[in-house]
Amino acid sequence: MPLTDFFIDYVPMYNKFRAVSSILVIAEFTIPLLAIFALKRVLEEPGIWKANKKAFGISLALTAGVALLLTVAPGSLGSGFVPAQEAQMLQNAVDQQMIPANELSGILANLSEMRGALVSADALRSFIIICIGCALLWLHAAGKLRRSLTVAGITVLCLVDMWSVNKRYLHDEQFVPRSIQTETFSKTKTDELILQDKSPDYRVLNFATDAFNENNTSYWHKNIGGYHAAKLRRYQELIERHLSPEMQAAYQAIAAAGGEMDSVDASKFRVLNMLNTKYFILPAGQQGQTVPVLNPYANGNAWFVKNVQYVNNANEEIDALKTILPTETAVVDARFKDMLKGISEAHKDSLSSIRLTSYEPNRLVYETENAGDGIAVFSEIYYPNGWQVTIDGKPAGLGRADYVLRTLYIPAGKHTVEMRFDPQSLYVTEGIAYGALALLVIGVAAVALIARKKSARIGRIYGATGFIHIQYNRAIRLSSL
Repeated sequence: MPLTDFFIDYVPMYNKFRAVSSILVIAEFTIPLLAIFALKRVLEEPGIWKANKKAFGISLALTAGVALLLTVAPGSLGSGFVPAQEAQMLQNAVDQQMIPANELSGILANLSEMRGALVSADALRSFIIICIGCALLWLHAAGKLRRSLTVAGITVLCLVDMWSVNKRYLHDEQFVPRSIQTETFSKTKTDELILQDKSPDYRVLNFATDAFNENNTSYWHKNIGGYHAAKLRRYQELIERHLSPEMQAAYQAIAAAGGEMDSVDASKFRVLNMLNTKYFILPAGQQGQTVPVLNPYANGNAWFVKNVQYVNNANEEIDALKTILPTETAVVDARFKDMLKGISEAHKDSLSSIRLTSYEPNRLVYETENAGDGIAVFSEIYYPNGWQVTIDGKPAGLGRADYVLRTLYIPAGKHTVEMRFDPQSLYVTEGIAYGALALLVIGVAAVALIARKKSARIGRIYGATGFIHIQYNRAIRLSSL
């Protein structure tokens, strides 16, 4: 942890990693690098083996010796293979009558025995690999094995070692035909019914499962839920503050109304409507069956608002969602006030319209019409980097509204609004990559040219030398005559 804390505090971008185990990458890189440096020196200086017998002996004892100890007595370096936290978890299961009390000791003993056997087997494998590696180095130092064969032997040894371990995590059984892989996401009748809706963009919320810990729904639909280990922080906060309570309220209201949405109070799930949740998937029966329910209160892809409520910070912004009607009022952080021309009361009437005409994940096109200058809210997640927005082909500034959505000032009249994800960083990265490739090609060409000229020069030297040698022999023969 001290090394982890140092990297988190002082190494740029390291704190973006989610798992503290990322520090193991340092060991994975530095230990083989040190081994390569040591191997290089041993191969270049065979006498170093005899001059440092004690050091080699200590290294062998610290590696092969410890591995042999763990092979014979796998529990010798620890207090056991069942940590206290896991033992307590099993005890809680016994207290809740999930596990019979008389079986707990047997379970703990079996866990310890199996894990000890795994440690012993791997330790034996490590011991054998270390001994073979040391034998190869000793044979080279003794002059009985050429350098090329030593390097080849160690390379094969490393390959066998890595192959056998990697196969534990990436094995042949994981590679299956596409037809088998897609069976995991089998389409239900509910999915088929929803997919008949050919609207360019809408979202679905599945009440029949744990909405934020499954991805089956996301395979077929644009999903309010779904799981990802690195979801946007703002969306996670929206889930905790609004979506989870609204989901519970919406489910209870829909169930009480028997699925008849006309009698459901839509104010119970305003944020879900703001996210354009057009369909709810509800459980039906005991066999995992589900039914789709059309939500007539979904706000749609985009809309004009009458009022803009500016707030000073994120807390005020997310709290305001409890009270506003998103189709009438947009909550905007004061930092985006200039982008919206400072408008607090915008134009909106019965003829105001925004229509999504083309949808792709990285390109959206809208047709808008409004009699006056308006503020539009788009039911798309706001992300500050990479999105380029134009109105009739002219660049426009995209702001954030309602904590997670996009907002845009649109002048009066008919317009075409286009949002395209086109990050500048992509072009910078491509420029660096192609520049590096060009330098590599130029470098290889330069080396080849220099080598060719050097070869030609050596050839001329040898040619001249041969010519002189021939002329010298002729002179000797002539003088003898």
